[in-house]
Amino acid sequence: MKPFRRNNSKNITAFPGTGIFHARRFRLLPAFSGRMAVISAIIISGLLLSGCAGMGTNPGKHIAPATINGVAVTESEIRSEAADALESLELKKLREAAAYMRSERDIMMEAMDRVIEEKLLELEAAEQDISKEQLVDREIRQKITEPTEDDVEHIYELNRTRVNRPIEDVAEDIKRFLRERSEKEIRDGLIRRLEMKHSVVRNLEPFRFDVKTGGRPSMGPDNAPVKLVLFSDFECPYCLHFGDTLMEIVEDYGDKVQLVFRQFPLTSIHPNAQRAAEASLCARDQGRFWEAHDILFENQRTLTEENILKQMESLDLDREKFRECLSSGRHKAEIREDIRAGAAAGADSTPTLFINGIYLGGGYPYDFIAALIDNELDGR
Repeated sequence: MKPFRRNNSKNITAFPGTGIFHARRFRLLPAFSGRMAVISAIIISGLLLSGCAGMGTNPGKHIAPATINGVAVTESEIRSEAADALESLELKKLREAAAYMRSERDIMMEAMDRVIEEKLLELEAAEQDISKEQLVDREIRQKITEPTEDDVEHIYELNRTRVNRPIEDVAEDIKRFLRERSEKEIRDGLIRRLEMKHSVVRNLEPFRFDVKTGGRPSMGPDNAPVKLVLFSDFECPYCLHFGDTLMEIVEDYGDKVQLVFRQFPLTSIHPNAQRAAEASLCARDQGRFWEAHDILFENQRTLTEENILKQMESLDLDREKFRECLSSGRHKAEIREDIRAGAAAGADSTPTLFINGIYLGGGYPYDFIAALIDNELDGR
């Protein structure tokens, strides 16, 4: 297994209470209720399921869920009525299982970092014939920079709209944040030097999902060392901007990356996203997916079926075939497969990106994505 190399140069800092987020690394994972909650849910589900056969009450005898004038209301009728709700429940189960796997690995990696840091400080203190506390005091605490009034004002101005309070009310909080940031930067620098000195190798990697890509629209060679799998929604404004970022990545990294597009329409908030997804795949049938992709995103506020048909007229398509494809709904099953695949890997919003199987939910700037790609390239 290749060692996973951290890139600590891309830190995300934060000011607590202002909406400015802070993470030591890129592991920005959602909170998860924990192992016991999952185990309890599984046990309860098992008890409930074991107590009934189908929807009847007697496992040895089939009883209709209900009757009207002696005529059975069948389970298949009920399941058909509940199809959408059952599908949502299944997707929720898939997402929770994926979140558990990610969270478990994240906990392990954070614990590994703490153990490594503790051992490195102990080794260095022993070499210098001082206590670990003396080492931390000399190499970290005494080097913390005391924030100036200009520093406080600068942070405040950067975050004025988020803070929405007078500077006098938050000045001490900002100073505390700046001191903590200074301490963290100094500590991280010390640990990086000690890791190099003592040849630290990390073999425990972030959890990687096996996200299939066969037959989906893509850019870049199939044998690219870094595969980017994007789950996206044509009505999602964040997807529009993040898509532009990924196009820059593809252009700059060339044959080192492959970008694969998978559909993830959030129909509960984007009523036209499903139809737009189908339209993009109908265009793919005629070899024009990426052109349709661009048109749909450019016009994402007007994605009614009538407007989609007009928008697609600018492409060199067989119009009758395109109209027939869109009206037939032939790509609904493929889109459903994409949604289930995304949910099974933990996607619950858009955009969601997987970098060689590593989950990254949300839209991030170019430098952040590039740093993660560089980590993958350096580790191979």
